[in-house]
Amino acid sequence: MSVFLDTNILIYSISTAMDETAKAAKAMALLERDDCVLSVQVLQEFYMQATRASRPTPLPHKVAADLIRTWLRFQIQDNTITVLQSALEIKAAHGFSYWDSAILAAAIAAGCTELYTEDLSHGGQIGSIRIINPFRS
Repeated sequence: MSVFLDTNILIYSISTAMDETAKAAKAMALLERDDCVLSVQVLQEFYMQATRASRPTPLPHKVAADLIRTWLRFQIQDNTITVLQSALEIKAAHGFSYWDSAILAAAIAAGCTELYTEDLSHGGQIGSIRIINPFRS
């Protein structure tokens, strides 16, 4: 079964911060898998966070766009009305932010069994998705 990667996995994969070395290595290892799924939302969020001027080392547009092109080798879940409606239902039922709910909805729509993220409670289960924080010690 496929695993869904949240934006923070992509962001840590480009980190050069000394205190994030272990997270960067774990993120890179996840991105070497062949069973990963991303969503259009995740790719958009990556671009915005990776290139923002207030970032300590913002990526130039071309580098960020090239990384996104590389990650298109994975299955990409589109933003659809079904994903939107599912996200709204998840938000209402669990109280997550809309954006976290949309990540979960995209993972469910893509048929994933696991969501790798540090934004939600490790070990939680939402529908068919088990939440895993790969940076948890």
